[in-house]
Amino acid sequence: MTEVSVRNLWMEYGDQIVLERINFDVPAHSFVSLVGPSGCGKSTFLRLLLSQEKATRGDICIDGEPLLPNPEPDRGVVFQKYSVFPHLTALENVLIGLEFERGGFSGRLHGRAKRNAKAEAMQYLEGVGLADAAQKYPSSLSGGMQQRLAIAQALIKKPRILLLDEPFGALDPGIRSEVHDLMLRLWWETKMTVFMVTHDLREAFYLGTRVIAFDRVRKREEELERYGATIAFDTPSDRAPFVTELAAADAAI
Repeated sequence: MTEVSVRNLWMEYGDQIVLERINFDVPAHSFVSLVGPSGCGKSTFLRLLLSQEKATRGDICIDGEPLLPNPEPDRGVVFQKYSVFPHLTALENVLIGLEFERGGFSGRLHGRAKRNAKAEAMQYLEGVGLADAAQKYPSSLSGGMQQRLAIAQALIKKPRILLLDEPFGALDPGIRSEVHDLMLRLWWETKMTVFMVTHDLREAFYLGTRVIAFDRVRKREEELERYGATIAFDTPSDRAPFVTELAAADAAI
């Protein structure tokens, strides 16, 4: 499980300040929902956590250690647009992460190593309810199935932190509800720390153990470039009934 600390974080692009004075601590195994109006730096903050960008000032620490400067397998990410490879089957989409990790220069596995990796990939497909679709290509999967595939793709690398950038916004309401409960179960079982950007407050409070809102305190036109967004509110969320059930089931074992 992984703790995250953010200290006096600023992000500037030239003369424009996007984020300023961001400070908070996140205990291990938290599910943090990040909300706020468009353009207030939520996705920028995820990119900083992923090490796709470097903060202008301030620090992000993981378990007390400064964030590494480049993206690493300890941080997985799922985007709103399904980040799957259209020319690979569902099984191959999940397997490819292990091949890149274990396949050396060629990025390929053979023999027993390949069989073991396939069996591991199938376990993740089963975990997201896609075992029967292992040999199907993304074009023949529904939106919800493709998003579940993207989740399996991220989880097989066993990240300590999972970053979700509006991953459920394009799903139909019924499918979204199913994927919400799937995500909660996977989060609970893996003990990951999760950061999720969403514009849906209901989703934020249902999934999150904590909701953090970014917003600009100064909003006059002449202030927009020189003052960035900061934390407008930070509140714990009531645990979703689904998570309460998982906790009770664990306690009974």
